[in-house]
Amino acid sequence: MSRFPLSPLECISALMSIGSVWLSMKRRVSAWPVTIVASLLYGEFFREIHLYSDMLLQVVFAVCGVYGWVAWQRGVQSEGTLIVRRMGQRFLWLSLLAGVGLTVALAVGMEHWTNAALPWLDAMLTAFSLVGTVWEARQYMANWTLWIAVDLTYIAEYAWKHAYVTAALSAVFVGMAIFGLREWQVARAKQEHILAASH
Repeated sequence: MSRFPLSPLECISALMSIGSVWLSMKRRVSAWPVTIVASLLYGEFFREIHLYSDMLLQVVFAVCGVYGWVAWQRGVQSEGTLIVRRMGQRFLWLSLLAGVGLTVALAVGMEHWTNAALPWLDAMLTAFSLVGTVWEARQYMANWTLWIAVDLTYIAEYAWKHAYVTAALSAVFVGMAIFGLREWQVARAKQEHILAASH
């Protein structure tokens, strides 16, 4: 069933989400309060279209936004730029295993207790979006690579649910994540150069 005319809530949430990702690309601490507001708005939108894992994810995003806000304030260097970190192999594999475990738990729960439209796909995207948010909050450059994969999959899910603005937003996020990865790579290279020069 078509959802036109477009939901004003969906449009406002999309614009705020674009703003939060742009601020994150630029390594601005203000990305997190914008993320919190956008997440709460999107949570209500997903409730309305019965994507309950996504709805729950937005609540978690809002909570993670507080964590990210504090973490990024602590991770700012003296000249005001955010430190970009590389992730260790152990944390990488633990994060991915946690994503798989959360996928199974969410999917089974959604199948049993809700009328979720796409319980397994929705659960997987929810779980790995959470992993990506934790990576971003911890300033790991790899968060952008994960977001590229997640957002590509979100395009298909949202198009199937006729959430066309949000599907288009996910496509925009793919492009922004590619640019974000490049910007953080450049920032990390500069950090390493400065560190090497100081020794």
